[in-house]
Amino acid sequence: MRDIGPVLITGCSSGVGQAAARAFRAAGFETFATARNPDALLELQAIGCRLLPLDVTDEPARRAAVEAVEAEFGAVGVLVNNAGYAQYGPLEEITLDDLRRQFETNVFGALRLAQLVLPAMRRVGRGRIVNVSSVAGRVSVLGGGPYHASKFALEALTDALRPEVEPFGVKVVNVLPGPIATRFESTLLKSIAEPGADSPYAPFRKHLARRMHEFLRAGSFGVMSAEDVAKIVLKAGATPRPRTRYHVGFVARFGPWGRALVPDRLVDAATRWHMSSKWN
Repeated sequence: MRDIGPVLITGCSSGVGQAAARAFRAAGFETFATARNPDALLELQAIGCRLLPLDVTDEPARRAAVEAVEAEFGAVGVLVNNAGYAQYGPLEEITLDDLRRQFETNVFGALRLAQLVLPAMRRVGRGRIVNVSSVAGRVSVLGGGPYHASKFALEALTDALRPEVEPFGVKVVNVLPGPIATRFESTLLKSIAEPGADSPYAPFRKHLARRMHEFLRAGSFGVMSAEDVAKIVLKAGATPRPRTRYHVGFVARFGPWGRALVPDRLVDAATRWHMSSKWN
């Protein structure tokens, strides 16, 4: 692989971000691993990664991280926008503040970091932005409205940004994993707030939590490891002629096709039946 410059990865405290930092560093790239708490990254430092504090929702932190890399190398070679979490729950009961937080992290943080690295990338005439999206950005299901909406938005922004910056030598790539067995699940389950005593969604919330646990459990059909996804993130960031989009895993490859071929009302009915019958 040719020299692509330093790699800046967000959300490296666990999961895909941590595995991607290991993969880039093992491949010989100068790798900057970031997280809100750099103390969570000491294992990555031990293998040669550089550590930076970065909360992707904080503008001074975003600027400081990019400026630290550019001060030494002139430009970020590859930005991997991986930081994100899943807000789940019935849309009627989701607060707008929770929805805004979901978008601040999953959408606005990624776009703002792209905006910050692009001027230097243009100056040197090369660069790569890899957005780690999800099959949730192509297929939406009940209970995951906030998370799916954020990933649909990231998909749209990626598709718009790609041709805008290509004339400057910058490539934008989207990586869409299917279900992954990581700490992502525990964060997702915590986001499903306990319903109030008079909530009509109490059974729904209980079944949703159980369904998502089963869907993301290691060993379940189509569930991958973080390392499986990291291999594709490395490929998206380092191969000279990347695809515009990488679907990672069986669910990501075939889920959108299956969803497009099945009528909406049949999908709705099947999902409601699955939610209501499996754990009653």
